[in-house]
Amino acid sequence: MTFVLATLPEGRVLDVVRAPAHVLSQAGPGVDPQDPEIVQLCADLVATMRVSPGCVGLAAPQVGVSAQAFCVDVSEHPKARTTHGLIVLVNARVVESSRNEKGREGCMSVPDLTGDVKRATRITVEGQLPASGETARIETDAFEARALQHEIDHCAGLLFLDRVAGAHAIHTRKVYLAGESG
Repeated sequence: MTFVLATLPEGRVLDVVRAPAHVLSQAGPGVDPQDPEIVQLCADLVATMRVSPGCVGLAAPQVGVSAQAFCVDVSEHPKARTTHGLIVLVNARVVESSRNEKGREGCMSVPDLTGDVKRATRITVEGQLPASGETARIETDAFEARALQHEIDHCAGLLFLDRVAGAHAIHTRKVYLAGESG
């Protein structure tokens, strides 16, 4: 199954909002995957992710839209083991998970901090593809699993800062990629 739609329109690059923007702490509503505005939003998320150095995922709340939509692509990341390429889903949820492990996370909406977050290393995610509304089921692990959980959390109004074990697990970012702000 492919998780990219050939029918996505051309995406626009949007501004990424930063914490404490209210939209980042709101659970987004479920959406109609065939709504043309949602299909355009998904294309915009992909376009914005593609021009953002180091970005492997972006959720609708990060561009100021409260909605259950996101994209992920870890295929170029050195920590990736399993990869499905570009994944664009709406109304996604984790249906199975196992093997929790702590790992460092960063986020474009929290550009100056990173945090140690415990997440499942093996997951199964179900969601809908924009435009067709077809149900997609993804079984993955390692870094791709972490990225999917991070974006699903955004759609639920959670940041990685909500998942850290305490202040000792939050770190000042030491490395910025070219083009990143901060």
